[in-house]
Amino acid sequence: MAQLMDGAGKLSWVLLKSVIRFTFMFFNNCVAIPSYCLYLLLLQPLRIWDSSAFWHIEGVMFKWLLAMVSSWGWIAGYTVTEWGDDVRDISEEEAMVIVNHQSTGDVCTLMMCLQDKGTGKAHRDKQLVYLKEHLEKYYHSRDRKWIVLFPEGGFLRKRRETSQLFAKKNSLPHLTHVTLPRLGATHVILKTLSAQQENGSVGSDSGTRNQTVNKSKGLQWVIDVTIAYPKARPMDIQTWIFGYRPPTVTHVHYRMYPIKEVPMEAEALTDWLYQRFVEKEELLAHFYNTGSFPPPDGQKEAASRQMTLDPVWLCMVQSFAFASGYMWYNVLQYLYCCLF
Repeated sequence: MAQLMDGAGKLSWVLLKSVIRFTFMFFNNCVAIPSYCLYLLLLQPLRIWDSSAFWHIEGVMFKWLLAMVSSWGWIAGYTVTEWGDDVRDISEEEAMVIVNHQSTGDVCTLMMCLQDKGTGKAHRDKQLVYLKEHLEKYYHSRDRKWIVLFPEGGFLRKRRETSQLFAKKNSLPHLTHVTLPRLGATHVILKTLSAQQENGSVGSDSGTRNQTVNKSKGLQWVIDVTIAYPKARPMDIQTWIFGYRPPTVTHVHYRMYPIKEVPMEAEALTDWLYQRFVEKEELLAHFYNTGSFPPPDGQKEAASRQMTLDPVWLCMVQSFAFASGYMWYNVLQYLYCCLF
């Protein structure tokens, strides 16, 4: 009986905490997103006068929105440990980020990681045309640095069986922890945002991560990101919202490739991309067996670093969001009274 009462008490606390978290996030979104849109509306004259300043301000405010999402997981004890290459050194250089995709929680994890760093074939082909047009029209003009891509094209649980059947039919590697990536979007991004060289690679003058990069040089790096969840249990967006899972450490592994090492031709790029996901399979298998990622070649131990978020910074961002919501509410109420 005592155990039953204890279990009921814990369940009640989890439910109460979930309701409180959901209520807070609901109001958080109700004030933050409309305020963000209204600020952009107010700044439209600046967009005409100085578009670079406008898009810089927009980028800062959007990062604040991502910080709010990060704070939801941080409050619940959902943290990130990073492994592999230190990508902070290239946070101001243009890069394509390729990530394995297991659940909706992958996006929330990436939102946290970025805080301290600076359908059918015909339909897919049509979307690739739209992607190319969007990149040509908006990417460089808005001075964006990193573009994030999930090459698998869907969640692991949904694509694994189809991917394995395709691999068997085409004598490709059998993968369990990831699926074979799709080439389309990766190829479009590389062709659109990188300068082609005579050797068929996409390249730049940048050979070291510390070299200053001119905006016109396009992509400088491909950052291979591998997300691993303890016991292979991915976190979804519901977990981030309600916080019913105990505090969890998500592990993120980085590997950087200079863009000049990435092939441009479709067939060679397909082989290169497949090899990256075979490596992801090996990384994840090692992690699930040992609890850590393998060390780099020539080293005995793999170094990890616990990612931290500044609580003062998060409180300031949240305070600004609610203060903005209150301000805009009063402004709109005043305008409504004046008009009607």
